[in-house]
Amino acid sequence: MLSQVCHSGFQSFTQRLLPWVQSTILNRSRHVQPSAIRHVRSWSNIPFITVPLSRTHGKSFAHRSELKHAKRIVVKLGSAVVTRGDECGLALGRLASIVEQVSVLQNQGREMMLVTSGAVAFGKQRLRHEILLSQSVRQALHSGQNHLKEMAIPVLEARACAAAGQSGLMALYEAMFTQYSICAAQILVTNLDFHDEQKRRNLNGTLHELLRMNIVPIVNTNDAVVPPAEPNSDLQGVNVISVKDNDSLAARLAVEMKTDLLIVLSDVEGLFDSPPGSDDAKLIDIFYPGDQQSVTFGTKSRVGMGGMEAKVKAALWALQGGTSVVIANGTHPKVSGHVITDIVEGKKVGTFFSEVKPAGPTVEQQGEMARSGGRMLATLEPDQRAEIIHHLADLLTDQRDEILLANKKDLEEAEGRLAAPLLKRLSLSTSKLNSLAIGLRQIAASSQDSVGRVLRRTRIAKDLELEQVTVPIGVLLVIFESRPDCLPQVAALAIASGNGLLLKGGKEASHSNRILHLLTQEALSTHGVKEAVQLVNTREEVEDLCRLDKMIDLIIPRGSSQLVRDIQKAAKGIPVMGHSEGICHMYVDSEASVDKVTRLVRDSKCEYPAACNALETLLIHRDLLRTPLFDQIIDMLRVEQVKIHAGPKFASYLTFSPSEVKSLRTEYGDLELCIEVVDSVQDAIDHIHKYGSSHTDVIVTENEKTAEFFLQHVDSACVFWNASTRFSDGYRFGLGAEVGISTSRIHARGPVGLEGLLTTKWLLRGQDHVVSDFSEHGSLKYLHENLPIPQRNTN
Repeated sequence: MLSQVCHSGFQSFTQRLLPWVQSTILNRSRHVQPSAIRHVRSWSNIPFITVPLSRTHGKSFAHRSELKHAKRIVVKLGSAVVTRGDECGLALGRLASIVEQVSVLQNQGREMMLVTSGAVAFGKQRLRHEILLSQSVRQALHSGQNHLKEMAIPVLEARACAAAGQSGLMALYEAMFTQYSICAAQILVTNLDFHDEQKRRNLNGTLHELLRMNIVPIVNTNDAVVPPAEPNSDLQGVNVISVKDNDSLAARLAVEMKTDLLIVLSDVEGLFDSPPGSDDAKLIDIFYPGDQQSVTFGTKSRVGMGGMEAKVKAALWALQGGTSVVIANGTHPKVSGHVITDIVEGKKVGTFFSEVKPAGPTVEQQGEMARSGGRMLATLEPDQRAEIIHHLADLLTDQRDEILLANKKDLEEAEGRLAAPLLKRLSLSTSKLNSLAIGLRQIAASSQDSVGRVLRRTRIAKDLELEQVTVPIGVLLVIFESRPDCLPQVAALAIASGNGLLLKGGKEASHSNRILHLLTQEALSTHGVKEAVQLVNTREEVEDLCRLDKMIDLIIPRGSSQLVRDIQKAAKGIPVMGHSEGICHMYVDSEASVDKVTRLVRDSKCEYPAACNALETLLIHRDLLRTPLFDQIIDMLRVEQVKIHAGPKFASYLTFSPSEVKSLRTEYGDLELCIEVVDSVQDAIDHIHKYGSSHTDVIVTENEKTAEFFLQHVDSACVFWNASTRFSDGYRFGLGAEVGISTSRIHARGPVGLEGLLTTKWLLRGQDHVVSDFSEHGSLKYLHENLPIPQRNTN
């Protein structure tokens, strides 16, 4: 019989599926996230602890950053996570990803438990096949293939589906975990297993023994025999919760086993303040007990027993029992492959449930305040914005003693922890504060003609005029390291350009940043826009801030090249203005002046070697080798204790030379310098284009024609003739200050001052104009006449 043959074939469904499972997992392992495997040496070895996991259970974690210390973790997989879109069968790719992540954490020495749905879906798939294949060959032949395809499938009872699918689901999990040398064990429970004291103790003992043996328990409700949940009997205290669905099961299990963390994976990003997909629905980053009244719950998931309201109730119950909870999306293809490991690493994923409410606003609230405050700031008159900046400049000098006292605390705490160049950046002084005040007053003067400046006027037609005007970008996120003087500079530029501002400073400058931010808000208060500039003091990681694409319009990193690279990599949908490296070159031409070269090299390399505009590669014309000029350069570098690295060509000229450089694309950030030999100005330009970072490059020569050739052909943000690379700076350019230096080719380039923080919008003023009037048979014609631009009063 055809049905018998097919029945026999389907019985081996799981066995036939295993090669696919193995290939899927092995393929995923080749592309596993580096952050997820950095603690794991081998899948086949006995797992070992590489992170501090010991903690006393009894109180949930207060902050996301503490989740990395979770020792015992329950991962709950909702029906929508493990079930295919047609609700008949399993989403095998997602399951393979989840198993991989659980295995990574298990091999770090954590104790992982799974609460999984999926038996009903797996069983439904199997039983549907059984119904179709149980038709006789006679019926199949008599009815025809088309009739067989259109055959109605009866509604399948969930308990029968669960009974048929449970063994296959477990076999699938076993096959997947085996690929990581991890053993799994199945535990089926009902409500009675928790309410009967003897059964509860037996369950507890079994789970503890499995964890002790490094086995992953896979727990599910026994849906084949589970009785209906008792009404109105749950959530009456820490020791009572009805197992109505896998959400309540996971919460009960987490508290019963004194679990550190419960991760609830669903088909939504987390908890929203209103049903997801509705207008103005906002994801809640951190949810606190008592906040339920601020949430409007929608309908339950397309599959499964419980909706978001059930998840929140279960999460709050678990939180009351001392277990931290995160609800997150386990179905999104771009994040599901690392959602579990991201949560455990403390990243900003989903909704985190916490009992500790922060004293100040969340970063999301700060972003909203910066947005609304920035819009108010942009509507002020230019002289009002200038007045705010002048007031801030006065406060920097009037409150000098208080600022320096706070900075002294930072320096004392950083002593021994930071390198000398970073300590120098961290340090404030009276002269620095005076220079800051001067720079701020320059910004105030330039702000008179910034926001709302008309760039272009066009008469489109009679009584239809178009203007292009400057406007703020929106909300800026500026991330800076070690340099508290950056805060008032950037704040003044944001104020002048009418932008809202989020500031994220380094921990090493926390005291200095706090007082400087308070003074900034005091200045802003003079015109009622105190909230336009926000200092992020929460435990937000930089990577998490870079995901706030709905709140932030531009990210500006100020710090090491590594910081800039990390931010450029982490930013999701938000433009980043900055430079990843400052590999600055100086080309010494054959016609260079002896008197100028050593001064320029010394200033460019030695005055502040940690700066991004410090010299890193010195290119010397071949004709200058073994000349007094070359000897003077080398002698000066030795006196300044600069370590020299020889480029390949330079090394070939020397019998005894410094060690050959490993890479010509190196930013040393210290008293180190690469010297290389070139044959001509064109050779120097080619070298710069190949190994440079388009930051700042210099030619030293007395030949004006050669200099102009260099200036025109070097494609960098800043190109100088007979001047130190260190002039690449907003203050030195007369911009008052800078938010950073950009090597981007879109928008601002080089030192970015006030102009770089503006964009434009178009204003069209008409008199009942419609496009159809300008058609081929219309009554109006386009004029497109350029109109004079009005001059603004900047006094």
